[in-house]
Amino acid sequence: MTDFSASLLDGLGELSRTPRLLVALDFDGTLAPEVDVPDDARAIPEARQAVLRLLQVPDTRVALVSGRAMESLKLVTDLPDAVLLFGSHGVEARLDTPDTTLTLDEAERGRVEVLGLLLRDVADRFEHVWVESKPAGFALHTRLASARNSLEAHEMALAVAVAELEGLTVRPGKNVLEFSVRSTNKGDALNRLREYAGATAVLYAGDDVTDEDAFAVLTGTDFGLKSGPGPTVAEFRVAAPVDVAAVLEKLAELRENAYQTPAP
Repeated sequence: MTDFSASLLDGLGELSRTPRLLVALDFDGTLAPEVDVPDDARAIPEARQAVLRLLQVPDTRVALVSGRAMESLKLVTDLPDAVLLFGSHGVEARLDTPDTTLTLDEAERGRVEVLGLLLRDVADRFEHVWVESKPAGFALHTRLASARNSLEAHEMALAVAVAELEGLTVRPGKNVLEFSVRSTNKGDALNRLREYAGATAVLYAGDDVTDEDAFAVLTGTDFGLKSGPGPTVAEFRVAAPVDVAAVLEKLAELRENAYQTPAP
C-alpha cells in the first residue's frame, strides 16, 4: 500500500468535498508505464479501476489530456465514453459526443505537409528514429535510438524545421521532440475542461515536461500530482503509475464518503 504524507491526505480531503470535481490525467507515464511500442501501452489495472470508480461518484468528471493523437489515445485507453478526451496536447477534443473536433485551414494543412517531409527526411538518416503523424504536426521519436543518434536527430530536426517554417510550436518530451502548427498546450486544454465541466476544483496528474503547462494553471484548492522524477511546479509527487492509481483510489473513497455523509 502506498504511504501518503499528511499534507497529501489533507489536500485530497479538501478536494473531495468540492461541489464539482474534475479529475484530469495524462496517460503515458501517469496511468500507464512507458513502453517501446506506443500502441502497446495500457493503463495498469489499478489505475483503470480507480478511474472507473471515480466515474460513478456524483458531480465528478474524469478527463484524459495527452500528447497522443486522438485515435491513438482512444486505442490505448479502453475507457467509457463518459471520460472526456483531449489529444495532441489539446488540439483535438472529444467531449460528450462521439465526434472529435479539429479544424485546420488550408494554410495550416500546407504547413503540416511540408513539416512531415522535413521530419521524415531527418528520421531516415538515423537508426531507430521514427516520425508519428498528428493532426496538427508530428512527433520525432528516439526512445530506441542511441543517445548520440537521439541528440543529433533532435538537433537536426529542430534546425531544419525552424529554418523552413516560421511560428512552429516545439515541445521537448521524454525521448521525443514534437512539432505543431498550433500553439495549443495542456494548460489551454485544462482551462477549457474546467469551464466545460463547471469544475470548482481540479486534480491534474502528469509525468512529462508538457504537463507543466497544465500544472501552471492550477489555482486555489486544485491538486497537482507529478508522477516520477524531474523538475515540477506540482505541489505533490509520487514515484510511478501504481502510486498515481493509489491516490486516485483514495480520492474516490473520500469523495464517496463525502456524498454519504449527511449535511449538518
